[in-house]
Amino acid sequence: MRKFTVMLLSLAFLLAFQVGSAFADSKLDETISKVIGVDYDYGGTTTSGFDCSGFTGYVFKKLGIELPRSSKEQFKKGQKVAKADLRPGDLVFFNTDGHGVSHVGIYVGDNKFAHSSTSKGVTITSLDESYYAKRYVGARRVMDTDTYQEVATDPEVAAAAEEPEA
Repeated sequence: MRKFTVMLLSLAFLLAFQVGSAFADSKLDETISKVIGVDYDYGGTTTSGFDCSGFTGYVFKKLGIELPRSSKEQFKKGQKVAKADLRPGDLVFFNTDGHGVSHVGIYVGDNKFAHSSTSKGVTITSLDESYYAKRYVGARRVMDTDTYQEVATDPEVAAAAEEPEA
């Protein structure tokens, strides 16, 4: 039954992203969609179970980018990004324990982020959800523009943008 539920959630996730995602066919989207529904596991860094920074580290490693192990260390990487300037692939950080950065996710577009939640496992959540909105700390951009174009944009859209107009 659990596998059926995970498969159903994964299908719903894929359909939702095909309708409204800024990167519907990107490598980033594909990598995240494959692990939606994986259980939360404190200290977990594999598809057997992820904690929040284990999830972000796993996804970015699949995209060829190494991240530090903890959310606090990941918060020190890359460049600071204003919430209004978020793009898919930016890391978003939260203070969930009252002691500074303690949770991290990956911005996926449409004001949503992917993360490993203690209660839901790997899932997609709105930044406006009250629990996270109250605890938002900031965001960091760890992908340069070339990497972003390669892994976080729809290849067909990117190719069309590069074609000269007739």
